[in-house]
Amino acid sequence: MSESALHHSWLTLAGPGAGDLLTLTPEKAGWTYCGLRVVRLEPGELRRFPTGAEEFFVLPLAGGLTLEVGPQNSPAITEARYALTGRATAFDRVSDFAYVGRDSLITMVSANGAEVALPSARCEKRLPPKYGAADAVAVEIRGTGPSTRQVNAFGVPGRWDHAEKLIAVELITPPGNWSSYPPHKHDVTEGCPVVNEEIYFYKIAGHDQVSHSREGFGYHRTYTGPEHEDAGLTPLDEFIEVRDGDLVRVPHGYHGPCVAAPGYPMYYLNVMAGPAPDRSMAFCDDPTHGWIRDTWDGAAADPRCPVTTHEGRTDGLRADLGRM
Repeated sequence: MSESALHHSWLTLAGPGAGDLLTLTPEKAGWTYCGLRVVRLEPGELRRFPTGAEEFFVLPLAGGLTLEVGPQNSPAITEARYALTGRATAFDRVSDFAYVGRDSLITMVSANGAEVALPSARCEKRLPPKYGAADAVAVEIRGTGPSTRQVNAFGVPGRWDHAEKLIAVELITPPGNWSSYPPHKHDVTEGCPVVNEEIYFYKIAGHDQVSHSREGFGYHRTYTGPEHEDAGLTPLDEFIEVRDGDLVRVPHGYHGPCVAAPGYPMYYLNVMAGPAPDRSMAFCDDPTHGWIRDTWDGAAADPRCPVTTHEGRTDGLRADLGRM
C-alpha cells in the first residue's frame, strides 16, 4: 500500500494552537470551498475564533459544550447561546449541534472537556445561528447485508436547509461492513449532476466498540476512470488504511468502499460543498458496480443498524469516558 497525498494521519494537520487537533482550510486542501477543524477544549478553557468567509457546523464528537455566537465585528453582542449536550464518543449516541454563519465570532467552553468537529464551507450570505436538536436528526439505514450502514443526516439538503453551501453527514459502519458502496462520484466529469469537494474524517472504535482508539483500522478507496483523464483531471488510484482521527480528501473521482475491519466499528464525518447555487448530494455510481443497488430490494439489513439513536446505543454498551 503506497503513501497517498490525499491521506492525512491524525495530528499531521494539527495547529496552529495547542488545542487545534486538525485544521484543513480550502487553501491547504488545494480547492475552493470545503474545510474542517477539530479542536480539543480542556475543562473550563475558553476558545474563541472568527468564522470569516465560512459557515460552520459545531458538532461535538466527545463531550459537551456551551456555545455563544455574535457578529464578528461586534464582539460585545451575543446573538445566540446554546448548550450542546454532545455525547461520550461518536459511537455513543446521535448528538445535537449548531449552525454558525460567516462573519461571526464563535465562543466555546466545556465544563468537563470536549472534542469538537467544525466542518465549514466558503459562502457568500450570512445566515443567523441555529440550534439542531439530537432528537430531530434523521437516522437512516442504507444498504443491506454486509453493505448496511447508519446515516445521521444532520446537515444535508432536505433535512437541514439552513445553510448556503455546507453539507455534512455522519455515518457509522458496523465491524466488517462496507459503506460508500457502490463507489460513486460528484465531479465535473460527464454525467454528474453536481460538483462537490468532499472530506472524509474517520473515527474508529476500539475493542470495546465505543471508545475512540487507534488500535483499530479500516480502508478507504478513491480512484478515477477514463472520463476523468478525458477531463484533464489528475489520475487517482488510492487504497488507504485509515485509523482514528485520520482524514482523506476527495477532490474528484470515484470514492468507496469504506471498509470497517472485523472487530472495529467505523465512523466518518462527510463534509461537502461546491459551486452549485443549490446544495445537493447528487452523485453518479461507477457503472461497473451500480447494479449492486438493485440487489438490495427486499433484502434484509444488518440488524446491528442503527448502532445509535439520540437516546444512546441500541445494544446498551457504554463508552469508557477515560478513553475519550
